[in-house]
Amino acid sequence: MRVGSLFAGIGGFDLGLERAGMEIRWQVENNLWCQRVLAKHWPNVTRYGDIKQVDWHTIEPVDLVCGGFPCQPFSLAGKRKGFDDDRYLWPEVVRCLDAVRPTWFLGENVPGIIKVALDQVCADLEALGYTVQAFNIPACAVDAAHQRKRIWIVAHAARELPYGTGTRGGWGLESTDSGETVSDAQRERSQGQRPEHELCSLSRQIQISRDSWWEPEPSVGRVAHGVPSRVDRLRGLGNAVVPQVVEVLGRMMIEVEHASLV
Repeated sequence: MRVGSLFAGIGGFDLGLERAGMEIRWQVENNLWCQRVLAKHWPNVTRYGDIKQVDWHTIEPVDLVCGGFPCQPFSLAGKRKGFDDDRYLWPEVVRCLDAVRPTWFLGENVPGIIKVALDQVCADLEALGYTVQAFNIPACAVDAAHQRKRIWIVAHAARELPYGTGTRGGWGLESTDSGETVSDAQRERSQGQRPEHELCSLSRQIQISRDSWWEPEPSVGRVAHGVPSRVDRLRGLGNAVVPQVVEVLGRMMIEVEHASLV
């Protein structure tokens, strides 16, 4: 499966999907430092800068488009301006999908998107002809020692995804709900909240200890001195996805594709 990566950052999506067996064909990333990271690890992949300037009708077709579109309009750590935030770039994703027409779309954002824009995101995907499902999968679901709750949006064109009752057709994922969610890591850390174990639900892939406590986000040594490009590195890590979650989702997509050929 060929992949186009939007808001590629330092390549979290790209690494996870590559590990799953896919091939990265192009990347879109506006940050110059992140572009250098991508060029180091994917030297032969075509890269584009500002997503608003891309002419999608000239882009190589791919089977899957992925991207964690900016979370600032939805995060509880910010002002949650939603559609009024100039960093609300979901319409650019729609513009890409409308022109490129990939079979799959895989998106990611913070839980704060549920009450602000998730309905709009799903409606836009359905208007383009996709079947859509959103899941709340934290990093601890793949054995990371922190929560990092994130919403993952899976969409497939022109065919029903294998969702049913119970384990949802073997995906083994928990669906999102409309309940209250918290994406402000600092507030969770100060209150010492315990993770919601029911969201750590990739039971088919990993077993989660019910007696463990996790930090909302990992500690990355924010006051370290003498580290080159420390601010850029911290920003890149903060914006990145957990590749292990992406890898699991990517392998499941490949299973669906293989099943359709049988």
